[in-house]
Amino acid sequence: MQDNKFGTCKYCAPDGSFCQEVDMGNGYCFWHDPTFDKKGMELTDKLERYASSGGITQGLQLKYANLEGVNLVRRGSSLGYDFSGSDFYRANLRHSHLFNIRLDKGSLMKADLTEANLHCAKLQDTNLLGAKLIQTKLDNIQLGNKLLQETTALQALKEDKQEIAMDNFEQAEEIYRDVRKASENQGLFDLTGYCIHKELTMRRMQMPKLSRERIISKLVDLFCGYGERPANVIAFSMMLIFTCACAYFMLGVNFAEERIQFSPSQTWSQNINEFFSALYYSVVTFTTLGYGDITPTGPSRIIAACEAFTGSFTMALFVVVFVKKMTR
Repeated sequence: MQDNKFGTCKYCAPDGSFCQEVDMGNGYCFWHDPTFDKKGMELTDKLERYASSGGITQGLQLKYANLEGVNLVRRGSSLGYDFSGSDFYRANLRHSHLFNIRLDKGSLMKADLTEANLHCAKLQDTNLLGAKLIQTKLDNIQLGNKLLQETTALQALKEDKQEIAMDNFEQAEEIYRDVRKASENQGLFDLTGYCIHKELTMRRMQMPKLSRERIISKLVDLFCGYGERPANVIAFSMMLIFTCACAYFMLGVNFAEERIQFSPSQTWSQNINEFFSALYYSVVTFTTLGYGDITPTGPSRIIAACEAFTGSFTMALFVVVFVKKMTR
């Protein structure tokens, strides 16, 4: 623990180091005191000097502060300044340079980031609700797998706190929408696609369980990732082809005067050859090529009809999704 020397800030950083700035009277220094009103204070130059001098930048309390044009780029280092846990609620960060900054578990809630540079910023579990992202550079930002509100909502669902969960899902949807609009304007289409998928996922989570809308939304997500994941269409196609091949193998199809079907009286090698013949027929049916060398009989006809219909639809959908991704 820190020596309780009178007049020293008691803030302890995550790495165990203590702030050495002067105590303002509440146990914390100017930078770490959450009760000190910084509304409208022009702290741009002061914060730059504090950061460059090696002061502890984690956990700063800068609500409402005027930091317009602040330059927090760490020159000569591959690591940016670490502002983890810092609160920039409604701060003026217009035209600020925040390249490679780390702000994990912090807050940019309703902060004005107009024309700011957030390139390569690390924003895992950062509160971005209501942040103004007008012409904000968002290249290669790291949002993490889940937003803070998304994590909170999922935890609330586990605890059966529906109202809290719905509120946080709605907030997460709003954040993803704002980031999506900003990235779309800058041509950051990978980030745009990611945010579209997450935005629609958050919207789905607000729908009543087992409702028709939610079930349809989930199926669309699994099928093509809301139009953002062509790989999902390919995976579904492969799964359908294999499943139908197994059905043909068990129910049987005709090949000339012979029957292609599993039989326990056959050897393993014969059954394997039969299965690959059924797999070939499944591919031909899915792609609607219809060579005619193998024909379905009995229940196999229904399966073949369903596979052919689904296959033609799936291939058309894949073209649409793929072209959308490539031409965005």
